[in-house]
Amino acid sequence: MSERKVLNKYYPPDFDPSKIPRSKRVKNTQFSIRLMAPCNMRCKTCGEYIYKGKKFNARKEDVMGETYLGMQIYRFYIKCTKCLREITFKTDPENGDYELEHGAIRNFESIRLAQKQAKEEAAKAAEEEALNPMKLLENRTRDSRQEMAAIEALEDIKESNARHADLNLEEMLNKK
Repeated sequence: MSERKVLNKYYPPDFDPSKIPRSKRVKNTQFSIRLMAPCNMRCKTCGEYIYKGKKFNARKEDVMGETYLGMQIYRFYIKCTKCLREITFKTDPENGDYELEHGAIRNFESIRLAQKQAKEEAAKAAEEEALNPMKLLENRTRDSRQEMAAIEALEDIKESNARHADLNLEEMLNKK
């Protein structure tokens, strides 16, 4: 009988590890993984709502020819819980989100929409400021006023700290 927990294996003196054939890994293989739905979505075929956080047995593969700043983009395949239609989505590292491709549509998400609108408004304000020199001048003067007010407040705080630092407890006790 052999040992139950083998710590050292016997290698014969004529053993050559380079002669062992290596199996080649296929580049675009699909792995079975367990994941949660990344967003609220609705199946296009049966209209079933799939909520964020629902667990699925999914298949994962690399998207060939697509990377973002050297990061690999992955595609996931899940099945609708009601009609078993395949739903595909892939990672979107640029936005830190997922992009639905086939089989389902994303439900309305107010937070995401608000962030997108805020980004658009900031870009519009920056563009308007760049085109209008008076607006640029007004913004600069407002910023300089705020900076001056902050500097004055800091100076006042420094003066009051200096006054309080000059007080000595022993001198106050000796005066009484």
